[in-house]
Amino acid sequence: MIATPAPDRCRIVLIAPDGFDTETLATKLSSALAGGDVASLILPDYGMDEAAFQRRAERIVPLVQEKGVAVMIAGDFRVAMRTGADGVHLEARRKELEEAIEKHQAKLMIGTGGAKTRDDALELGEARPDYIFFGRFGYDTKPEPHSRNLTLGGWWSEMVQIPCIVLAGSDLASVEAVAATGADFVALSSAVFGGDADPAAAIRRANAILDEKAPRFED
Repeated sequence: MIATPAPDRCRIVLIAPDGFDTETLATKLSSALAGGDVASLILPDYGMDEAAFQRRAERIVPLVQEKGVAVMIAGDFRVAMRTGADGVHLEARRKELEEAIEKHQAKLMIGTGGAKTRDDALELGEARPDYIFFGRFGYDTKPEPHSRNLTLGGWWSEMVQIPCIVLAGSDLASVEAVAATGADFVALSSAVFGGDADPAAAIRRANAILDEKAPRFED
């Protein structure tokens, strides 16, 4: 199999949705990944206990990785390491983030989020995470992206070299607004997995919009 080069524009990051049992989630993710280019998946625990979350991750991580997609486990280093995930998404203050990076970044990617202001973002950026995420899991319920996330993503993309992910809205067309900020990645969840959405068709459409509308990155 010949690897397909990654697009030179904003790419998709999936956030696994809440509300599905593990097998249903696995089916939906398989469908989404069949639809086209996806850079990575963030897998939150949504309040599951560690044992249940690990069982879910044991099912999801290899399924996603075999499609060439990286998996970030939200908040749990033990589950990430036990299941062979690619990294951890950690929302924490700078000191905790720095300690986690010093301890784990040789083996795991570590991304972060939770910043609501420029000062918050710069504080987290000082720890040198692998990326910063502007948005909140489960808060993509409106068609358009949150204006604050767009503003922060645009400012960050101009000022800082660390990649950023910006959460889109529940309408797939909102990926265009995210890409216009210069963000490296657009996060999708409800637009792909909500309601009666066809995950494969949603990913095809999102990539088609990005192919047509997203700015190209310079080398």
